[in-house]
Amino acid sequence: MPYELYSRFHNSKPSPLGLIGERNMGVLSSMIDRQQLKPGDHIYSWRQAYVYAHHGIYVGNGMVIHFTRGAGQEIGTGTVLDNVLFSSSPSHSSDTPCPICGDQTRANGVLSSCLDCFLSGGNLYIFEYGVSSAFFLAKARGGTCTLAPSDPTEDVLHRSSFLLENGFGGYNIFKNNCEDFAIYCKTGLLVSTSISVGRSGQLASYFAAASTVVSTPLRFMTTSFSGLALVGVGMYCVGRLMSDVGVRRDVLKVPVERLITPGLDVSENSTETAKKD
Repeated sequence: MPYELYSRFHNSKPSPLGLIGERNMGVLSSMIDRQQLKPGDHIYSWRQAYVYAHHGIYVGNGMVIHFTRGAGQEIGTGTVLDNVLFSSSPSHSSDTPCPICGDQTRANGVLSSCLDCFLSGGNLYIFEYGVSSAFFLAKARGGTCTLAPSDPTEDVLHRSSFLLENGFGGYNIFKNNCEDFAIYCKTGLLVSTSISVGRSGQLASYFAAASTVVSTPLRFMTTSFSGLALVGVGMYCVGRLMSDVGVRRDVLKVPVERLITPGLDVSENSTETAKKD
């Protein structure tokens, strides 16, 4: 899709960051201007008052490849909760579809959408790779960065375009969601066990927070508020760090072409691939 056609229908908003071309990434915010984007960037946009974020891969020419199960179907409960909290499909009305993307309101799987449809009125953020442990822990909210390094841009674009044509399996909010898709495109890493959550930093932070609240025997070692807070923060940080795809021991590199192998067993095939590498 030519960028001129994209610009005709979607005028860029002024940059809230000042100078265009400089990526002002930091601990407090990873917000960037759309004109700072480069093909192969892992981007995201917060939804529903920062309850969760939707992730995708920017592929150039104002287009994003992302993974979704469609409005009202993300967690598959069949209730209003699906549509209110976990809808990440483009938000154009079916009566007035996007002139570039068409009607994607009920679409699911791996999609190619224009940047405005992907953002759905939200701000644009970039997901950071290869960060230090200190930086990772300073970003208290999960789903914004990882210790894992990114692969070269050509590998990222190859994976995303291949999966656009062949799919990324069934959507699963816990093990195979939009963030898992984007992280795989950037790193080629898949979880090799079936007993843990996927690569999503958002879910890792939620699980770490829940674990801190309900299963922290260390909280009985202190009665002061500051002591309880310190123990809670420490447990939360350890939980997040150990769940990061750049630290976990149950992730292995899997070529994208093997994802469409009939009867693929990730644990067995990724182990074989790792041995060959």
